[in-house]
Amino acid sequence: MADFEPSSLSQSWPRPSAPRPIVIIGAGGIVGDAHLPAYAMAGFPVAGIYDRDVVKARALAERWSVPAFRTVDETVAVRDAVFDLATPPAAHLDVLKRLPKGAAVLIQKPMGRDLAEASAILALARTRGFKAAVNFQLRFSPMMLALADAVGRGLLGPLVDVEVHLNLVTPWHLFPFLKGMPRVEIAVHSIHYLDLIRAFLGNPTGIHARTLGHPSTDLAQTRTSALLDFGGDRRCTLSINHNHDFGRRFQDASFRFEGRDGAALVKLGLLLNYPKGEPDELWITADRGPDAKWKSVKLSGGWFPHAFIGVMSNLQRYATGEDETLVTSVEDAWHTMAMVEAAFESAAAPATAVRTAP
Repeated sequence: MADFEPSSLSQSWPRPSAPRPIVIIGAGGIVGDAHLPAYAMAGFPVAGIYDRDVVKARALAERWSVPAFRTVDETVAVRDAVFDLATPPAAHLDVLKRLPKGAAVLIQKPMGRDLAEASAILALARTRGFKAAVNFQLRFSPMMLALADAVGRGLLGPLVDVEVHLNLVTPWHLFPFLKGMPRVEIAVHSIHYLDLIRAFLGNPTGIHARTLGHPSTDLAQTRTSALLDFGGDRRCTLSINHNHDFGRRFQDASFRFEGRDGAALVKLGLLLNYPKGEPDELWITADRGPDAKWKSVKLSGGWFPHAFIGVMSNLQRYATGEDETLVTSVEDAWHTMAMVEAAFESAAAPATAVRTAP
């Protein structure tokens, strides 16, 4: 297993043979930074953009030379559309209720504000016959598709240790809708990592977590520590700090995957100096011991915008029968929301007391 060719690892999802028009609902920063660049790069047709702030929607639409819808009725009337909900979590359920039966829809994460809303969204999707996915696009980034291919080939052996480490500065002012929300860091950021961990390790049996704010910000939480319980010999931890404002030198954004036979290190370059970012990196060794040789996988793109092509491609292909599985379906995404809920419940519970001297 020690010898493998990095360029042989798959880094992209197949495109739909006949892309359907995309209707974007919401005109926030992520749409201009990732959704529209991705769809332009892939050649996906965008039928138009709608936002309650008509001026905002029109400005973004003009920038990308696509139409701007004036009303919700006009928006949901587009035939054979794939609806891309780039809306805050509090708005998801109301928007979904306006979509036609059987619609194909991509829902921005998180899947509601809490597990109760996620359950309501799941029930509505089932009742209305939606082909619905949640935009957990990190799974579709070139680096993670390549890693999934490597793990699937057995290059690392069974995974036994997974660690997420972030120590950086996140410009939270770019996301004004987060201000005043009671759930922030895990619900809108580390949820990506919890979902990705599920993709590789399955559902944990439990979680221990602490999540808290920082004196430099009025957001509810910007730091998280978590330990996921998978039983047996598997360990999984997250250490997340969005407030390391002491220069680039010791900032970090990485995933470490270790198996019985090999290991991988992923650099999440996008998060360093976000939104400009740095190049993502993937390093893999299929060796053990002091002479292990690490190989760099030359990546074909980054988390933004390339991963957004993948998640939309999977939804479009599933809607037309080209893909058998909807990878981030609402059925699957509900379990990620259950992890988020468990993390917040754990954070609210008292820790095991340390005994004092008699």
